[in-house]
Amino acid sequence: MPVLPSRGAGPTLRCMRASAVGASDRGRWRPTNEDAFRVRTELGLALVADGMGGHAAGEVASNIAADVVMEELARRPPERADATGPALRAAILAAHAAVIERARREPDKRGMGTTLTVLALDLSTPGFHIAHVGDSRAYRLRRGVLELLTRDHTWVQEQVDAGRLTAAEARRRPNANILTRALGIELDESEVDTVAGAVEPGDLFLLCTDGLTGPVEDEDLLAILDRDLPLEVLADQLIEAANLRGGPDNITVVLVRALE
Repeated sequence: MPVLPSRGAGPTLRCMRASAVGASDRGRWRPTNEDAFRVRTELGLALVADGMGGHAAGEVASNIAADVVMEELARRPPERADATGPALRAAILAAHAAVIERARREPDKRGMGTTLTVLALDLSTPGFHIAHVGDSRAYRLRRGVLELLTRDHTWVQEQVDAGRLTAAEARRRPNANILTRALGIELDESEVDTVAGAVEPGDLFLLCTDGLTGPVEDEDLLAILDRDLPLEVLADQLIEAANLRGGPDNITVVLVRALE
């Protein structure tokens, strides 16, 4: 795995041909921030999580899931590239179990849950693996083309897939954020989606919660990301774009760039 520098404890650094930064904002309407993100430099991992539940339980769920995934992968890192997908899936299922157990022990947190999207980058191959549950997304920008790498686990996405709604109609539906899968609710191994692919120098990966993709269209994401600016600046501009469009939810982004 490569070393991916993180933002939060200091300036962004560069090592082993990759650079990374993460940022999170409460938005304009939410009283608390229930999102979480992690970037583990020594593991080559990055993730975002979007918690849900009353009495700050969403914040608890997202942070439990984020911590457990990192702990599991630190304890049992995959030895081969083709084992990365199953390792990510197993770590997410362990996080799911931990969220359920915490809710069982603390009745005020019953019903809490979280999305989770994890990126594992191996620039020695070079390649990437993504595992995700919920509607937090992963994108890749390559040579001016922004590609959505994940599929939302939401009711409206199911309607789009079935041909009952267009993508534009789905964005306008008031129930657009109703999840069909989440950690802490009901989840089995087959419901953890994984995707893998090659990495090219210059690739830029975006992990984000729906506080970004809800108010900001993909073409606006592309207009921000497709510029030669420091990752910290791009992350701040993404968050600013969501807040300028109302900031209805917590906004979290992680950017990972493969360097020449």
